[in-house]
Amino acid sequence: MAKQLLGSWEAAIRELCRARDLRPWLEDDSSKLRVCLVLITCGGALYGASLGIWRAPLQAVFVAIKFPLLLLLTALGTALINGMLAQLLHAPIRFRQSLLAVLMSFALLAVLLASFTPLIGFLLWHLPPMASQGQSDAHRIFLLANVVVIAFSGALANLQLYSLLKQISGKSAIQILGIWLAVNLFFGAQLSWNFRPFFGSPELPVSFVRDDPFNGSFYEAVFLLVQRSAL
Repeated sequence: MAKQLLGSWEAAIRELCRARDLRPWLEDDSSKLRVCLVLITCGGALYGASLGIWRAPLQAVFVAIKFPLLLLLTALGTALINGMLAQLLHAPIRFRQSLLAVLMSFALLAVLLASFTPLIGFLLWHLPPMASQGQSDAHRIFLLANVVVIAFSGALANLQLYSLLKQISGKSAIQILGIWLAVNLFFGAQLSWNFRPFFGSPELPVSFVRDDPFNGSFYEAVFLLVQRSAL
């Protein structure tokens, strides 16, 4: 029984990664929804732990909890708007299909990020440890490396989402994808601001969230950063 269950999960992951024809996934809501939720939770937790482990083991535990939660909340929030926008664009996508399509994209993202965990571990092994003279440089290198990994994995996940949208809506797929990405970016960026820290700054104590998680916004921080850089 366990071997059969493992085989079905392996087949589902392969099917998701290949992204040849995923339209049946949108009709089989219950089983595929469970697959996506488990992949996001497990893959997100594994990668989240790798983000926080350089700062401290406790930070790794915190981020292992927060990162899958960030993915799930972003998917739910964007699906609400994406379903309405799809109707305005006359795309044959219902809300449940919109939610599952976004979850499928995030599930693939979580699988890809989890696959990079050994590489992140290799990088951490060679970085200067906390409380060393090179901790500031190590923090910057680690931050940049993870930005590249997340950007690369996100690009592949969105290619899969585009392939699915093209199978469903044809020529309007690129327009729908562009709007969906804008909504995802809006929700994801703000939620990541509220859930910070993920990497953990060397000069700040370990914490689950900042003391003022709702003070300011991601966009305000970017504006102030650009303003200071221009002066």
